[in-house]
Amino acid sequence: MSTPLLSIVVPTRDRHELLRAAVDSALAQTLRDEVEVVVVDDGSRTPVDLPHDPRLRIVRHERSTGGAAARNAGTTAATGRLVAYLDDDDELVPHFAEVSLAGLEASRLPPPVGVLSTLEAVDPQGRLLERKRPQASPRGSWYGLEDRLAGRSFHAKQTLVVERRVLLDLGGWDERFRSRVHTELFLRLNRVCSLDAIDEPTYRLLVHPGPRVSSDPELRQRSFTQLFDVHAEAFAARPRGAARFLLDHAEQSWRDGQRTAAARAVTQALRRAPGFAAWELGGRARHRLRERVAQR
Repeated sequence: MSTPLLSIVVPTRDRHELLRAAVDSALAQTLRDEVEVVVVDDGSRTPVDLPHDPRLRIVRHERSTGGAAARNAGTTAATGRLVAYLDDDDELVPHFAEVSLAGLEASRLPPPVGVLSTLEAVDPQGRLLERKRPQASPRGSWYGLEDRLAGRSFHAKQTLVVERRVLLDLGGWDERFRSRVHTELFLRLNRVCSLDAIDEPTYRLLVHPGPRVSSDPELRQRSFTQLFDVHAEAFAARPRGAARFLLDHAEQSWRDGQRTAAARAVTQALRRAPGFAAWELGGRARHRLRERVAQR
């Protein structure tokens, strides 16, 4: 095939059945001839075996190196000017590439620019559970730590499309991290690259009972502490964002049964931004109360 415009990198390990649907969705883009798919087999016990397609390449690691390293390997192997990433248990809608490229062309934010589109979380039956509309953030910001606009989310990072050279010049994904890899990358990326937002849904995140890196409570705790250590400057510069981040972590820790970690995160949030954290805690408590009343 001719040189593609967009490379879609799919890191995978031991999820062959789910992987096939992910790769099929990447190859089914409306801009067929503008896309290549690079699957990085990160040490699967049985090597990945997919039907031949001239737009598909497989990079094989004999031993697992982790998701960040697998994404870096895919970025290096890619030949497109732009790059996107697809988790092996998720799927893209057919116009993902078309919508993203149009968004890049239409953006008026300071260059270089990456784009994020709307992510939909679905259950195994395809029913919509949640829709996350991304928030735009100009170059020089701290993505995820800025004030959040109503109806917007910082949790659609999987939909990123950006110039491959921007990521390579940034040093790529931080291979020290096994969890929080998107959050870590975006804190660096947004300093040198604007991130524009597209309201159209393009990415389907499958919520399933199988294992995910993000569902490992102990790993999440270690990576959370690591993130605050590595990006201390960012969290100090945005105390309100840091407090919100800590409260999100507290809620997840509580759901995971890690009560001490949850209490510690709340205490840290109150220390970083006392008034804001107290107001945010009150708002979250009222929201949960409304949910309980609505379920009766």
